[in-house]
Amino acid sequence: MTVAPARRGRPGHSLDSLLDTAVAVFIERGYEATSMDELAARLGVTKSAIYHHVPSKVELLRLALDRALNALFAVLDEPGALTGPAIDRLEHVVRGSVRVLTAQLPFVTLLLRVRGNSAVESEALGRRREFDRIVTDLVRAAEEEGDVRPDVDPAVTSRLLFGTVNSLTEWYRPGRGLDAEALADALVTTTFSGLRTAAAPVPPEALR
Repeated sequence: MTVAPARRGRPGHSLDSLLDTAVAVFIERGYEATSMDELAARLGVTKSAIYHHVPSKVELLRLALDRALNALFAVLDEPGALTGPAIDRLEHVVRGSVRVLTAQLPFVTLLLRVRGNSAVESEALGRRREFDRIVTDLVRAAEEEGDVRPDVDPAVTSRLLFGTVNSLTEWYRPGRGLDAEALADALVTTTFSGLRTAAAPVPPEALR
């Protein structure tokens, strides 16, 4: 898909602030039920001011979903996800996904509510499935290396792991308790202790 070049924003109304507001309203009311008139009213601008940044509401949705997905896929390109035992790479991806969720909470929340009702949503779901496949392959590799218990299907393990990560969108609020690293420590400690084989020791950093 060809991406239109970003347009210069008017003073006080950047594309980022527009996206932040649009995502908040999409989550609150649902994408289909949100009109451009409502977005303009929430921002205190005219619709033409919104069209100065984007050509349509669907482009706002695409940009929002891409922000969450691009951040998740960037975790897969980090050194910790590319080298070393598969179990360590899997832990890195889980920790990185928690960091993405806490940093991009509204955008990830919107992503998790996508049901494929449009071409943009279907594309986002396709990218989510690709991410899930990569994680499943990591679980399978860790099982083959003897670090993950073999009595649970790798696809099920992957779904359970990221079902736990994704559930954070329901209750986690930045600035109220655990920061991203402490939250990742807690999640890894509780999930990986049951995932690893009895012969595979839990690394000290996971017990902090």
